[in-house]
Amino acid sequence: MLISGAEIAKKVHAETKQRIDALKSRGLTPGLAVVLVGDNPASQAYVRAKDKRAAELGIHSLKHELPASTTQEELLSLVDALNADPALHGILIQSPPPPHIDEPAIVRAINPDKDVDGFHPLNVAKLALDDPTGFVPCTPLGCQRHLIEAGVQTAGARAVILGRSMIVGKPMALLLMAKGPGGDATVTVAHSRSRDLPAITREADILIAAIGRPGFVTADMVREGAVVIDVGINRVDDLIAPKGYRIVGDVDFQNVAPKCSAITPVPGGVGPMTIAMLMANTVTAAERLVS
Repeated sequence: MLISGAEIAKKVHAETKQRIDALKSRGLTPGLAVVLVGDNPASQAYVRAKDKRAAELGIHSLKHELPASTTQEELLSLVDALNADPALHGILIQSPPPPHIDEPAIVRAINPDKDVDGFHPLNVAKLALDDPTGFVPCTPLGCQRHLIEAGVQTAGARAVILGRSMIVGKPMALLLMAKGPGGDATVTVAHSRSRDLPAITREADILIAAIGRPGFVTADMVREGAVVIDVGINRVDDLIAPKGYRIVGDVDFQNVAPKCSAITPVPGGVGPMTIAMLMANTVTAAERLVS
């Protein structure tokens, strides 16, 4: 079974639109600010997609595109202004910023109540403590929604997460371990330094690949009947492709898919759900002001 993130995202957006309409009927329009520093092409594409989707849903969208020469102090000053703006309920600083920017310091400067990306230390702690008042990072939250919508039984399942980043791997592990729908799994977090990695990944009922290497997960690393969620978005050269490149995941899809009971494609899998959960988090931030 192919788990279409694009189709699930449509469902999430429909739910989010209803919530936005309900807020507007009470005189409140959710607001989201997206900040991009520099001219990274992939980041520019993400920011455009987020801004477009916010506008389509009826979210007040504010986009700041800053030059790569922007200083730490200038970026912090902008964050302070966004924190103070009552029309904005969510703030996202597109990652990665230029090397001279201290990204953790920028994240810590965002008001945790507006940190719809879920990376502020307070929100990370709330996730670890099963505190529902925090914000969960959008990509792992989208992965969990994939599993729920596909009817994948996570309770009691053996889940292996390939990758240990704060963006995906660590929060994904916390979500899968938590009690309730999409949780109650037995979780292993593996990475490039794990010994005998194929033996670990073959134990997985649910394998989530977020290691950032194109085609890294091969057929010999996946057990028959496993569910595979491919978080990777990698650009590889392809002279035959119209643009001269292709977007591929961390999974060798062609050879792995026949072994799976369910798998996400790339593109069209986790990517659309990341944006969908960002929009949903932004609306949640606005709802908390009137609840």
